[in-house]
Amino acid sequence: MTNYKKLYLSADDKKLFGVCGGIGEYFNIDSTLIRLVWVVATLFTALVPGLIAYIIAAAVMPARPEHTA
Repeated sequence: MTNYKKLYLSADDKKLFGVCGGIGEYFNIDSTLIRLVWVVATLFTALVPGLIAYIIAAAVMPARPEHTA
C-alpha cells in the first residue's frame, strides 16, 4: 500500500478557514510565508482572482479526519 500525503484544511493553524495553514503543513513550511505570498499575489492580481482562489480552496479542501495525525 502506498503512503502519500494529503492536503487538508488546518484545524490548529488557521486565520479564516485554514487554507494557508493546511498548505504550510503539507509542504512543511511556515504558514506565515504562505499567507504573505498569497496576499502579495492577490494584491498584484487586482484582488478578485486571489479571493476567488481562496474561497474555492476553502470549499474544496477537506477537513482533516479525527484519526489522521
